[in-house]
Amino acid sequence: MTSDRNQPLPAGLAVRAARQEYLDENGFTVAAYDAPRTEAMFLRIKFSVPNTPRHQWAIRRHDLHHVATGFGTDLRGEGEISAWELRGGVRSLGLYTGSIVLLGCLMGLLIAPRRTIRAWRSSAGRSLFGDSQARDYDTLLELNVGELRELLGVPQDGLFVGRRGVYPGAAH
Repeated sequence: MTSDRNQPLPAGLAVRAARQEYLDENGFTVAAYDAPRTEAMFLRIKFSVPNTPRHQWAIRRHDLHHVATGFGTDLRGEGEISAWELRGGVRSLGLYTGSIVLLGCLMGLLIAPRRTIRAWRSSAGRSLFGDSQARDYDTLLELNVGELRELLGVPQDGLFVGRRGVYPGAAH
């Protein structure tokens, strides 16, 4: 890992490499994208949820949203990214996956209301869920982080300021 959690991922870093840093930082794997079930955690209780084809499509893009914005994967960070994504539109996600985003936003409003509202307001209303050009995921991985941020209307230094929170199940 070359990035510091106190700094945004560098704009010149390839998205593929940035995604790998994000996955490593949080104890996630690329293989989990295609698993039939995926691990979730709420209040430090782990459970398994179905990883439907639509969820598989969405989680790949969700992770790139984390790369672009810098929001963490702790409860506060997931609240922030969910609010940011919700403002960009979740219609393409379907009921199951869209509900996950909505619940994340509501949790954020409960535990970190200012941060969640700030994330909502910082959204340019664009996300990879509603990408009007429907870019292929592998094509997105070939961009650099700065190009991804430009596509999403995110400032070149990302949105989050502070130390990125990590997934509670990550080995740190």
